[in-house]
Parts: sequence; structure tokens; C-alpha cells
Amino acid sequence: MTKRPDPGELRKRINTDRPHTARIWNYWLGGKDNYPVDQEAGDRIRELHPGIGDYALADRQFLGRAVRHLVGEHGIRQFLDVGTGLPTADNTHEVAQRLAPESRIVYVDNDPIVLAHAEALLTSTPEGRTDYLDEDLRNVDAILEQAGRTLDLGKPVALILLGVVIFIEDDADAYGIVRRFMDALPAGSHLVLSHTITRPDMPDVDAAVAFWNENGTPKLTQRTPAAVARFFDGLELLEPGVVSCNHWRPVDGTAELPAEVAMFGAVGRKN
Repeated sequence: MTKRPDPGELRKRINTDRPHTARIWNYWLGGKDNYPVDQEAGDRIRELHPGIGDYALADRQFLGRAVRHLVGEHGIRQFLDVGTGLPTADNTHEVAQRLAPESRIVYVDNDPIVLAHAEALLTSTPEGRTDYLDEDLRNVDAILEQAGRTLDLGKPVALILLGVVIFIEDDADAYGIVRRFMDALPAGSHLVLSHTITRPDMPDVDAAVAFWNENGTPKLTQRTPAAVARFFDGLELLEPGVVSCNHWRPVDGTAELPAEVAMFGAVGRKN
């Protein structure tokens, strides 16, 4: 088991003077792990773009559907979830182990408030296993080395990157990071990725992101749907491709969301 961060050191790293994206996400999902500064920023962002709170729900539902599909239809039993965010209902290990109790999940994040709640994610069925790493997405080799203590990296792994590559500003770095992960994983592995998009017919999204980048941390980088699709170069895109998260294999319950959200997602397979 990986050594756990010291709680005292984690508290020193938590900045409550500025809003933080993980805590705002938690606020929009109805969680309690946020501060007044996050609530104020979240409310202001919703004023600029009233539907933005739906992204959190759409992204969460997309995660559940993608994991269920990979477990049930592709036999995936290993998940590397990078940029985990604060624990909420139906985390990756809960969805996967509900269908396949032997599933193994490694969570990765470098946000101190997320790490402080890591123990909530370190539950598992007796047959499976979960672990949590304090690492930055950019440290690909370190993540893979440590994840290999829990996962068998010689067998297919689902790499989950939900709303996390938006924090990598340089396109060369962003695409390179994802490619390095997928190059290191064997055939049969999958990439599950979501990303906030920019599009001419959604100017209020741009305004909300601009507000965030002036006031919050870490800063976000929007990309067009075509730019998001580039993360899947060399992979076989599963149907329906790169779409609004609530359009990816929708099931009952997704109708409560708007027709489209500016959070797009997809799943690709390495052959």
C-alpha cells in the first residue's frame, strides 16, 4: 500500500482564500466539502452561464455509464482514475465492483483537500482492491510505476481522465501526456476522457471560463470538439464518438439534463 500523506501537511496545503475547481464541482453536486469562497464563485459562474452546474451531473453520469459499459461489455477489471476529484456517490470503484467485485482501481490526485478525503475512496470488496496516489497528471512515469503495485499493467486498463486535461495549458504537453499513458498500456486498454469545450454558439461558456481564470485556481484551457477528438488519435472510438456527455449511450435519468452540455466526452480502445 502506498504511503499516505500526513493530514497536518495536507491542511497546510489547502488554500481557502481562493475558490478551487474541485470544491466548486462538489458544491454543484450538492456536496459539503467546499467553502463560502467556492460557493460564491460557483454562484457567480452560474449567473454567467446558468447551465454550467449541469456539467458536473452530466460528467458524473457519463463516468458511471462508461465504467459499466467497460466492465460489462469489454471485460475491463482495472481502472486508473487520474484527477479523481472529491468523493461523491458512485465513485469508479463502487460502480466497477458492483458489477465485478474483483476489479482493481487506483485513484490519482494532487489536490490536498481531495487527498484529505482519500480514505473515503479506499474501500473495496474483499475480492478487489483500491489505492490512492498523491501525484500530478504530468508525472506519467511516477504514476505508472506506483499504480503497478496495485494494477497488473500487462493486462488491459481503463485510463479515466474526466475534466483533468483542461488544466494542461500547452497542447503539446496535453496530447503528449495522454499519448504516453496509452503507449504504456497494453492492447485492449481504454481511454475515458471528458473536456469542457468552446464553440461559437456557446459564448456564455467562454465568459464563465474567463471569470474562473481571473478568480480561481487552477486555470482552465478550453478546446474545440475537434481538439478534444485529437486525444483519441490512434484509438478506436466507441460509438457514438466524441459527444456531449449526456449523449454518450444515454439511459433513463439523463433526460433531466439540457439537450446538450459543453462538457464533451468519449471512450476509445487501444487495439
